Amino acid sequence: MNARTEPAQAGSDAIARPPLVRELLLVAGLFLVYKFGRQLATGHTGEAFHNAHRVWDFERAVHLPGEGAVQSLLLHGDGLVHLANTYYATVHFPATAAFLVWLYLRRPVHYVWARRVLAAVTATALVLHLLLPLAPPRLLAATGLVDTARVYGPSVYGDPATDSLSNQFAAMPSLHFGWALMVAVGLIVATRSRWRWLWLAHPLLTLLVIVGTANHYWLDAIVAAALLGLALAVIHLPDRTATTAGRAQGGLVPAQRDEQALVGAGR
Repeated sequence: MNARTEPAQAGSDAIARPPLVRELLLVAGLFLVYKFGRQLATGHTGEAFHNAHRVWDFERAVHLPGEGAVQSLLLHGDGLVHLANTYYATVHFPATAAFLVWLYLRRPVHYVWARRVLAAVTATALVLHLLLPLAPPRLLAATGLVDTARVYGPSVYGDPATDSLSNQFAAMPSLHFGWALMVAVGLIVATRSRWRWLWLAHPLLTLLVIVGTANHYWLDAIVAAALLGLALAVIHLPDRTATTAGRAQGGLVPAQRDEQALVGAGR
């Protein structure tokens, strides 16, 4: 029975996998739109620092742990803080890209779901970046925190006054944390290993890094997690037997119906 059901499952995966060129163009297009959108939020320096003071005061009012407690752990050694800066600079995009590539090749139905969730979270984050420019804690003197990337390196940012490649006033929500959490959730859902829960170490480490390097407030990560939770509640994982092609045609394709009929006859 198992041997007879495997071809049907393999065929289902093949049909569910979207065309590669289309996906590459779609992901590249979404990335360019996001980068362009972030640039629209630049130039709001006064508002960004005003909002930063409000976030900092709110965190203290609700007794969130101080970001300085995490940073003090990193500052015990130059090697540790340099490693944290390197993690911040190099892991974010490659880890997410590797996650999507693996899902595309091995779990196509999960890939479509994950891509939709990530796109929804990123689009919502862009809107918040436009509506709520926010200076990160490393730029806010009131925090007393060290800009670890500038002092110890490596840094992905230049002087905020002259940096034309990135919007440094887009701290809330933290897509570093939001994407990392989705990578962990996606891998936990898509795999069955007893060790799959260890993927949660990725967002946990990312959280400690973004806070300890003073690139984000705790609240930035909390908002990112809330947005991801909302996206996951709205965008459900499709049933594994319902393929992209089959849904587009209003049902299963003929070959798939034949395979399922054979499987049913063999039971």
